[in-house]
Amino acid sequence: MILKMLLVWSVVFKEDGSLVLTLLSGIPPVWFIFCLLENFVYKRKLGAYLIVDLVLTIIYFAVIMYYKYFGVIVTYHELRQVNQVSEVNTSVMSLMDPYYLFIFTDIVVLFVLLLSNRRFRAFSKSLAVRERRSVFWSLQALTLVLCILTILPYRHGMNELHQARDMGVINYEAYVAFASSKDLKIDPNTVTAAKIAEVKGITEPAQPAYWEVAKGKNVIIIQLEAFQNFLVNLKIDGKEVTPNMNALVRDHFYFPHFFQQVGQGNTADAEFVVNTSLYVPPNGAASEVYADKELPSMPKAFAANGYLTATFHTNNVIFWNRDQLYKALGWEKYYDNRYFGESDPVAFGSSDEVLYAKTSEELARFQQSGQPFYAQVISMSGHHPFRIPAAKYKMQLPNRYKGTLVGNYIQAQNYSDYALGQFVDELKKNGVWDNSVVILYGDHQGLPIYSLNKSEKALMKEIYGRDYSLPDMMNIPLVVSVPGQKAQVFQQVGAQSDIFPSVANLIGVSLGDQVHFGQDLLNHTDNVLPERYYLPSGSFISSKGAFVPGNGYTDGTTWPLNGGKVAKPLVSKDEYNRAHELISMSDHYVESLPEWNK
Repeated sequence: MILKMLLVWSVVFKEDGSLVLTLLSGIPPVWFIFCLLENFVYKRKLGAYLIVDLVLTIIYFAVIMYYKYFGVIVTYHELRQVNQVSEVNTSVMSLMDPYYLFIFTDIVVLFVLLLSNRRFRAFSKSLAVRERRSVFWSLQALTLVLCILTILPYRHGMNELHQARDMGVINYEAYVAFASSKDLKIDPNTVTAAKIAEVKGITEPAQPAYWEVAKGKNVIIIQLEAFQNFLVNLKIDGKEVTPNMNALVRDHFYFPHFFQQVGQGNTADAEFVVNTSLYVPPNGAASEVYADKELPSMPKAFAANGYLTATFHTNNVIFWNRDQLYKALGWEKYYDNRYFGESDPVAFGSSDEVLYAKTSEELARFQQSGQPFYAQVISMSGHHPFRIPAAKYKMQLPNRYKGTLVGNYIQAQNYSDYALGQFVDELKKNGVWDNSVVILYGDHQGLPIYSLNKSEKALMKEIYGRDYSLPDMMNIPLVVSVPGQKAQVFQQVGAQSDIFPSVANLIGVSLGDQVHFGQDLLNHTDNVLPERYYLPSGSFISSKGAFVPGNGYTDGTTWPLNGGKVAKPLVSKDEYNRAHELISMSDHYVESLPEWNK
C-alpha cells in the first residue's frame, strides 16, 4: 500500500507535496481498515484483504487517471459517468503510462497463486486465526483519531488538490462523502439579472453598441472540438496549421483572451454553458445533472423571436444524455448519427467533412423557408487522443512532433481546419454566410498540462517561446462574423457564458430580466470568470490573470494570462469573493428551477 501511495504522490503531488507528509497522512486510514478486518473477519481473511486491496487500488488508480486529464481529484460523484468510459476508452488509454499498471501487481500475483498453488491456498487457510482483539481495537482507535486530526485542519479548504494532499487520498475520499457544499448559502429567489450585474460590477448602457446590427439574420454557432487559441496564426516550419481559422480571425471580430468554462461533461457542458449563460454544477456533467430542469436558454429566447432552432452533431444523441439536455434547452430539431450516417468515421462519428457537407445543405433549406434560424454545429474530428486516419493528413510535421500528443493534436486540428474551410466556402456559395451571424469558438482545451510528458512540454515551450501554463491551457478562441462589420480585435477577457448575451445584443433579442451570468462582450470590458474542473474550486480568471486558491485566498497563486512569473495573489480579494458568490448563485438558482415534464 505504501508503494501505491508513492505512485500517486509521484504523479499528482510531487510538484508541491512532501513525500513524508503524504505517507504520514496516507497510512492511518489503511491501518484503520486493516484493523477492521482483523477484528471482524475470521475465515477467508486473505480474500478479505485482497478485496480491500483491490478497492483501495482502484481508488488510487482512478485518482491518477482522472488527474491526468482533468487536473482535479476524482470522487464518488464521478461514478455517474462510468457509463461514458466505454465511449472514450481510446482517450483514457492514451493517458496511461504503462508503469501505472504495476499498481495492480500484488493483486494479480496473489490471485494467480490462490488459483494455481495448493501450498499457497493452504497458507491462506492458516491465516484463519483469531488475533488479540485488544491490540487491534487499540490500534484502530488510534488510527481513527489520527485520521480525524488529519482531516479537521483542512476541511474548509477550497483547493481539492491541496485537501487531498494534506488529508491523504483515502481520508479525502471519506471526507467528501459527508462534506457539505463549498457554495455560499444563497436564497435562489434573490438571484435576478439585476443582482448578478451588481455582483459582477457592470451597468448596462442605455444605448448598447452593436444593438440590432444583425436583426433578422440567421445565427450559426460552430463549436470546434478541443480547439485552443495558440493554434491561431501558428506556423510549423513556415506552414500555417489553421489557415482557414486565421483568415476568419483577420476578417472578423476576434477575442484572443477568451476562456473555457466547461465541467466534467466537456463538449456537452460547453453546449450547456453557451446556450444558457449558466455555470456547470460542482459535481457531474451539466448534461446529466441539469437535464431535467426548465432551463432558460438561447434556443428558447430565439424561438420566441420567430427563429427556427436546430443542433447538429454526428455522434449518437444519447451520449452524455444529450437527448434529455436538448429537450431541457428547447431545441426544435436535432441531427445526430441517424442523419449523418456512419460513413467516413473519425473519432466517435462521421468526419467533420461529412458533418459540414450535410449541415450546409440543411441550412440552405432552412434559409429557403424564409424563416430565420439559429443552428449550432458541433465538430468532433479533433477529439482526444487526436489519432485521425493517415488519409486525412493535410500537412507533414517535423520528426520531433511525430508520435507525440502535441504532434497528433496539431495534425488533427489541421484536418479540422481544412474541413471548416470547406464549410465556410459552401455557406458563402449558397448565400447563407452573408445572411448570418457566425460564431466560432473552442469547446475546451485539447492539451491538458497534466497529461504532457517532458518532451511534449518542450514542444509547447517551442511553440509559445516560454513555458506552457494553466491560462494557456484554458484559452480558446472566439471569432464572430457579423454582416457589414469590419474586422476588429477585442482585448477584453471573456468566456463561454458570455456568448449568449453578446449574440442576443447583435440580433436585438432582449434578455430583460432573464437570469444569465455572462455579459455582452461588445459593451463590457471588466469581467470575473469563475472556473470549475481543470482548475480547483475557487479558481477564476480576470484581466489580472488566472487565480488558483490554496486553502483560501491568502495562499493562492495568480498565473499571468500571457506568461510570466507565477505570483502570490495579484487579484483582489473582492474579485475572489465575487467569483465565489457568482458560482454559488448559479448553483442555487438552477437547483431551484422546476423540472420539465418528460
